[in-house]
Parts: sequence; structure tokens; C-alpha cells
Amino acid sequence: MSAAAAVRMGPLHDRDQLWFGFLTKAAEGDRDAFAALYDATSSLVYSLVLRILNNPADAEEVTLDVYIQAWRDAKRFDSSRGGVGAWLVTIARSRALDRIRAHESRQKREALPLVCEIQSNVPSPEDLSAMSQDRRAVSAAMAALSAEQREVIELAYFRGMSQSEMAEHLKLPLGTVKTRVRLAMIRLRELIGGWKA
Repeated sequence: MSAAAAVRMGPLHDRDQLWFGFLTKAAEGDRDAFAALYDATSSLVYSLVLRILNNPADAEEVTLDVYIQAWRDAKRFDSSRGGVGAWLVTIARSRALDRIRAHESRQKREALPLVCEIQSNVPSPEDLSAMSQDRRAVSAAMAALSAEQREVIELAYFRGMSQSEMAEHLKLPLGTVKTRVRLAMIRLRELIGGWKA
């Protein structure tokens, strides 16, 4: 059985210890150890990035970016802050969100000339009706959330708080706040998507 296969079958701690061994050797310039780390972890990283981006080509590019950064930063890895898996997932999430922001920014720049061509900012009756329906759908979706989920969404989107500020305001661990926000957003997407379909 290969080392990567053994790792997939072993307990989480053993797996992360093996990954830490690969990363430590990679930090010393061992390309084979880095290749072993890639083989053992790339499916985890790719699946997370694909879930965020929902585009296989972009997910492949971002996954490669993650491992380029991991190779560069291997010497700076600090095991006291968490395991190798968590470190790679953090890099992957950050890179994927950067890709989304870059894509949105590019779309806004490309759409700007079209916005300038619009003669009137006054919405049509059809637009007003659609906006009213959207508003009702969002209100109903918010009402369907649990009280905890609704609270974090309101703090984030209506009061402009960051997740760190919410954690301090609610006297909760940051991880708990992040989980509540993520679950609330997933639920809102499900509810609003279901009503619009």
C-alpha cells in the first residue's frame, strides 16, 4: 500500500502528522516530499475550491496556485496554529475568494460603459414589481432562518459588522460565527432559489 493510500485510511491525527512530515521535508527543498503532499491532499483542496467557484477550470488553476504558495511558504508553516490540512484549506479558501473578487471586479469594469448608456435611472413599473417580489422573497427567507442565523445575517448585512466584530459583539468564538454565517447563507440560497424557480 502506498503512503498516500495509508494516509487516507488512517485517523485524522496520523494523516496530518504524515502531511506535516511531507511539508517539513518540502521546506528543506525535497520535491519528492512535496509531490507526496500534493498527491495526498490535492483532492481535498480541489473539492473545496470547486465548491466555492463552481467552475472546474478555475478550480484547477486555483488549486495549482495553492500549491505554488504552499511550496513558497513551507518554511513559514507554524504547526502551533493548526495542522497542515487546515493550513492548506485556509490558503485554498483565500485564493478561491480572491478569484471571485477578481472576476466580479472585471465584470463591473466591463459593464460600466453599458451603465453609462442608460438614459434614465427611474425604474419601470415592471422593474418596481420585480423589486417588490424580490424584497418579499428575501423577507420570507429571513423569517424562515433560525434566530441565531438571522441575527448574524442582520449584523453582517444591515449593520456592516465583520465576522470578528460579530464574534466580539455576540461573545462567541469566531469559528462559531463563521459557521452560523455560512449555514445561514446556504439556507437563504436554498429558500430564495426555490421561490424564484
